[in-house]
Amino acid sequence: MLYFAYGSNLNRKQMKRRCKDSLIKKKTTLKNYQLTFRSKYGAADIDKKKNSKVYGAVYEISKSDEKRLDLYEEYPNLYKKKFFRYNNKLAMFYIMEKKSKRTPPTARYLKTIKQGYKDWKINVRSLNAALLTLKYPQQK
Repeated sequence: MLYFAYGSNLNRKQMKRRCKDSLIKKKTTLKNYQLTFRSKYGAADIDKKKNSKVYGAVYEISKSDEKRLDLYEEYPNLYKKKFFRYNNKLAMFYIMEKKSKRTPPTARYLKTIKQGYKDWKINVRSLNAALLTLKYPQQK
């Protein structure tokens, strides 16, 4: 199965710990969505937004990896699953079911995401744009 990561699972070391069978595929974007952070944890989430895009990466994961991710992402209580077409295959991603108040991420969580952006060579500008809407200091 293909899985699109856009938050802390971009961090390759963390993803390998969490999903031992995961295989790195390619960085990509999810069109007509924007990155944000919400819930009491300041967890990464995405909202539908025309002409926007979310930067992320695709991994190939096993069924057991998916089950581990489901636990971590608190599926189906916190996140639900959605799919999009990636190279003529379905790729799964998580999106929050209940759109709670937007909340800045913790410094530790943000550091994990920033490492993921470095791992995938994703420009941090898109992350900064999401943080700006939360009045969170920009990252380098």
